[in-house]
Amino acid sequence: MTVEQNQNPLLPGYSFNAYLVAGLTPIDKGGVYDFFVDRPNGMEGFIINLTSAGEGVIFHEDKSFVSQPGDFLIFPPNESHYYGRRANSKQWYHYWVYFKPRAIWTKWLLWPLTVGNVGYFRPDDQLNKDLENLFLKIVETAQSSNTYSEILAMNLLENFLIQRMQTISIKKQEKYDHRVILACNFISDNVDNCLQDKFIIEQIAELVNLSPSRISHLFKENIGVSILSWREDQRVNKAKFLLQTTPLSISQIAQHLGYTDQFYFSRVFKNKTGLSPTKFRYIFYKN
Repeated sequence: MTVEQNQNPLLPGYSFNAYLVAGLTPIDKGGVYDFFVDRPNGMEGFIINLTSAGEGVIFHEDKSFVSQPGDFLIFPPNESHYYGRRANSKQWYHYWVYFKPRAIWTKWLLWPLTVGNVGYFRPDDQLNKDLENLFLKIVETAQSSNTYSEILAMNLLENFLIQRMQTISIKKQEKYDHRVILACNFISDNVDNCLQDKFIIEQIAELVNLSPSRISHLFKENIGVSILSWREDQRVNKAKFLLQTTPLSISQIAQHLGYTDQFYFSRVFKNKTGLSPTKFRYIFYKN
């Protein structure tokens, strides 16, 4: 495998060591990309795949599913990948977005299953074009050289997931308790403040007129993660923004976000993104 191939996400050997990567895989019969993707252990993040032309087929053990134009598929972390162009189709063109989700997206990523744990979604014809165009906008934005391309692409992806939820029957929609929304807004507004873990939960409890234990339980029930875990995600998102847009040192960013230990901050950042703060900044400016 050459270095050039390793840097091409459409070919085997590419390291998806990033927060969001997107592209188009144009598979023509007998072409350079006409092979089956085979990742027995899947990937660290999610992949959403949109078929735009031709047909693809995904296999899981003795079952298979044919993806046609307009079909969205979602592969969760660690789910085996074995898919390619359907044998009797001359082509399979599909757009894809690989990402590591924000904590609040947890329930939005639970789609009806096809084979294995691969999710499936096909919007009604009336909404199909709108969602397809939004998905293509995510890919376009992710590939741009804009300073804020990753942040913008993540925001568009969140919009896509929300719009998908809105197409589901009202009976199936998940509704967030207004007190949980208040808690999320409070954390977002105070992500730069050096609030201790216990104190921030007490502040939120007072804000929503619930006990600390009750709001903690309600938050986990609605969002799928704890208050402190969600807060950590917002701190890391802010750290990424500061790494991309300011000359602040790693130590200064850690202090700005309330971390007293720079090395602990770096461990948290790497655990969430797969990269150290230094490596993240280096890759951003290199690209």
